[in-house]
Amino acid sequence: MIEIENKTKCSGCHACANACPKNCISMTSDEEGFWYPQVDKSKCIDCGLCEKICPIIHKWQPDNSRTTTAMAAINTNEEIRLKSSSGGLFTLIAENIIDQGGVVFGAAFTDDFKSVRHICVDNIADLDKLRGSKYVQSKIGDTYKQAKEYLDSGRKVLFTGTPCQLGGLYSYLRKPYENLFTQDIICHGVPSPMVWERYVDFREKKSASSTQRMFFRHKKYGWKTFAVLFEFSNNSAYVKRLHEDAYMRAFLSNSCLRPSCYACSFKSMKRQADITLADFWGIQSVLPEMDDDKGTSLVLVHSDKGRDLLAELSDKIKSRKVNTDIVEKYNPSVAKSVSVNDKREGFLKDIRNEDFEMTVAKYTKLSVYKRARRFAGRVKRKLFRILGR
Repeated sequence: MIEIENKTKCSGCHACANACPKNCISMTSDEEGFWYPQVDKSKCIDCGLCEKICPIIHKWQPDNSRTTTAMAAINTNEEIRLKSSSGGLFTLIAENIIDQGGVVFGAAFTDDFKSVRHICVDNIADLDKLRGSKYVQSKIGDTYKQAKEYLDSGRKVLFTGTPCQLGGLYSYLRKPYENLFTQDIICHGVPSPMVWERYVDFREKKSASSTQRMFFRHKKYGWKTFAVLFEFSNNSAYVKRLHEDAYMRAFLSNSCLRPSCYACSFKSMKRQADITLADFWGIQSVLPEMDDDKGTSLVLVHSDKGRDLLAELSDKIKSRKVNTDIVEKYNPSVAKSVSVNDKREGFLKDIRNEDFEMTVAKYTKLSVYKRARRFAGRVKRKLFRILGR
């Protein structure tokens, strides 16, 4: 049976729980808010399947026959692009699968916005639930089982998620499916669901109202300096730039990531997924003509299925091929895990009981560079007022 002795060796992918023939594995949150498998030994028959399908114990080995190509891409539908975190490619891929009678799995907020879970949608109207980044670990639940049922029935399935979640899916399925299409992301790391819930509670207390809408990557201030947006039922709103928001500061300072994210088993340019989507950071230097600060996607295509799928969308995409060598230069998270923040333990202990913003301020500091940018911005605004511009 599976037993987690080293938490860096479990990504919380739920593959073991989905595969257990006796349903004796439950995914239980620890004190940091992360899920780990717990085995009911009274029901366990020691079949060993949970260990056999663990994507970390049995790591996927890249097929040397697969080649990865890279491109910058933009959805030509401006409305969808502005609603998306980057260039709006996910929506096009998902619409294509649904138009062919398929289903799409992805991460969605729960109704109260206090957690994120994987769900399945089979109509284009519901894709809005899956669109946009969610900077918190999504609970897979039994969606691997659901995906297998659709695949076995012959329907096309697009499964999207982090690389470790797709690793769990492939391990669970244990055989290839021609009607399975997968899309992962370049992942910085997944923050604690407990920390996210604490933050939503904090924002709702500040507004004295419940959350009606939440978006991590609102483009009010542009794509590169995106804003965190909350809209509340009393018609009030909260919107702050990336480095002004307490939760994003905690996330980007690596103060609240899952232990496995600091030693990720899935970091590589070679992926199990058919397609990888990410922000094309550095686009202003690589292809300035593709940069209007409204969002440009980096697309990595790893399989013939992925190439064929994108070819079907060519009339809806503006794209330019790029050399894969530049990917790690501007997006190092594709192949490199983040460093452990040495204040992480203290942060996760204090955040459970103390004021959210005060705790973040205590454990994270803005860099000198960011403070200088803020100061320069204030000076610039004052000069414009003085000069009457």
